[in-house]
Amino acid sequence: MRALIIDDERLARKELSNLLAEYKNVEIVGEAVNVDDAIQKIAELQPDLIFLDIQMPGKTGFELLEELEVAPHVIFTTAYDEYALKAFEYNALDYLLKPVQPERLKESIQKIETKISRDQQIQEHQQGQKLTINDQVFVKDGDRCWFVKLENVRLFESDGNYIKIYFENFKPMIHKSLNALDERLDERSFFRASRKHIINLSWVEGIEPWFNGGLVVTLRGGEKVEVSRRQAARFKDMMSL
Repeated sequence: MRALIIDDERLARKELSNLLAEYKNVEIVGEAVNVDDAIQKIAELQPDLIFLDIQMPGKTGFELLEELEVAPHVIFTTAYDEYALKAFEYNALDYLLKPVQPERLKESIQKIETKISRDQQIQEHQQGQKLTINDQVFVKDGDRCWFVKLENVRLFESDGNYIKIYFENFKPMIHKSLNALDERLDERSFFRASRKHIINLSWVEGIEPWFNGGLVVTLRGGEKVEVSRRQAARFKDMMSL
């Protein structure tokens, strides 16, 4: 399990590193001192887990998670207990108060091991079961229900804890995370354009350059979707531009 420690305090990073040394299944692949440093290290090192401080100079740990398109597992480490509820809104696995106590750290490591093991089992079960454009899905929003063929869905848009599904003139909402949906969809037909959007490639009508190396995609339904700079190169390869 590859871990990255993100904290602006050198002594806090050292203390946590020393505590983690006894866990042979945890490899500390790096440290970051602020959000910008962390974004770069996460992209380079691809950690499975981050130990994340909340209050740091410039941007907070919460702002870091909002900037990531796909976040590793998160354990918050902070000196403040008032952020606990908010932390779990960001799907944190645990919330450790500084100074970190060995017993609480042990509980956290056990949680992450259980979570990773469960995720691997689910992934293995779902291998070969990707949803393609030929599949039909059941969508329920309040009292209304639809059976929708995925080839007719042009866009999935994250809206808080919900996903808005664009097909025909309808935009129903379902209670699901975009990350979970992305894992189920066939990547040959659906593309994760950004943290908020997945597009149906067969609905792409136009492509324009955008700020900072990004792109703007126009769908046949009229929607314009920004493709993040990080995803733009992959998108161009897929669309053979």
